[in-house]
Amino acid sequence: MWFDTPAYIVFLILVVAIYWRLGWRKQNIFLLAASYFFYGWWDYRFLLLMIGSTAIDFFIARAIARSEDPTIRRRLLIASLIINFGILGVFKYFNFFIDSFAHVLAAAGAHPSKFFLRVLLPPGISFYTFQEVAYIVDVYKRRLPAAQSFIEYALFIGLFPHLIAGPIQRPNHLLPQVQGERRFQPDKVFDGIMLILSGLFRKCVVADNCALLANAVFSGHFGSPNLSTLAIGTYAFAWQIYGDFSGYSDIARGSAQLLGFHFMVNFRQPYLATSMRDFWRRWHISLSTWLRDYLYIPLGGSAVKGYETYRNLMLTMLLGGLWHGANWTFVVWGGLHGGALAAERFLAERLEFLKPLGRLLGVWPRRILIFHLVCLAWIFFRADSLASAASMLGGLRDLAWRPEYAVAFKLLALFAIPLFLVDVYLERSQEEYLFEHRTPVTRVALAGVMLALTAFFSANQANAFIYFQF
Repeated sequence: MWFDTPAYIVFLILVVAIYWRLGWRKQNIFLLAASYFFYGWWDYRFLLLMIGSTAIDFFIARAIARSEDPTIRRRLLIASLIINFGILGVFKYFNFFIDSFAHVLAAAGAHPSKFFLRVLLPPGISFYTFQEVAYIVDVYKRRLPAAQSFIEYALFIGLFPHLIAGPIQRPNHLLPQVQGERRFQPDKVFDGIMLILSGLFRKCVVADNCALLANAVFSGHFGSPNLSTLAIGTYAFAWQIYGDFSGYSDIARGSAQLLGFHFMVNFRQPYLATSMRDFWRRWHISLSTWLRDYLYIPLGGSAVKGYETYRNLMLTMLLGGLWHGANWTFVVWGGLHGGALAAERFLAERLEFLKPLGRLLGVWPRRILIFHLVCLAWIFFRADSLASAASMLGGLRDLAWRPEYAVAFKLLALFAIPLFLVDVYLERSQEEYLFEHRTPVTRVALAGVMLALTAFFSANQANAFIYFQF
């Protein structure tokens, strides 16, 4: 992968140094050129695909905004959706459907000749496609005017901090920032630096070290699955993916603030959720709110009655699972979350008398329960195949124990507990930035501590950000 953290930091410093020496409109042109350079460095053909997709939606949106004919507007919207989801479908799911079809034929006794055509997945295509769809829908529903400048719209889509792995930016939040003049604000720049340091700590210290344990378990280096190895691998992956993606989101948000932009918060202490619904209000917020506003609510949401609400929840989460990757494991992962959300709503509507019991027990039993339900689903998210996930779950029957498991649990605690304590502090303080109300001296000291911890405890094995593959 072309993305390398030290190289990215150098790139960011150079961009920021030049950016603030330019006027507003030149800033946009420079940022767009830098963003396209950043994206096209690996393969220029993917850059051409993104530019083409951006141009199509730019002109379709302007045509929608100009037209007063409902039929024409609807046809233009449908055309845009077909183009966007068609491109995403070909590049992301072509291999998936070909392989699935071949497996079906093989199960029926047929043996088709090997089909060697494979399609390479462009980085970040799921993220910028969803952003383009949100823009087209918002223009169609007249929630915002169509952009008149291609440079501004292209920068909204391609701004490099969020381009590869989000957060998915809402048009009414980011586009006005692109269209307006930005001012250099030292306090926001400092907050941005703190976010970047937080992201590096979450990624390099927490996620990469937990990845060593998770990879060892899921690749079979711990031997046949049993209850202990399943716990080690699942807990390790839970903290790996959280540290990894929340770390990337912090780096993206921090990078944006160095350039005068504000990105939405993408994580709010998800492992402190007290229900599955609460979890999805905290985890990957830019995706969960997108699914809510552009899929769940248009399907009818919870405004419909009876089984239709449960159907909408299941469809939304199944498609959300498939968005993550072209593998049946992601479909099952989405189905588990959809089923859990539906069951939770069903029980809440029919068992009102249990609510006082929940308040009596307090939040921590509910947090522990939800965390373990989430971890159960993570097994399918992490496994390479359904057979591998089933094999891992089969280890629940084996209570074998070896002394080296204790060492693995201690290492997991060493790298997961610091992030857990940070989340507990942020939950209680309700701060957007860690220690944001403390004195500058305290925050500079904290920055030094995070730098030192990142330097001394970064894992030796480099792992690409998980969400780069989506």
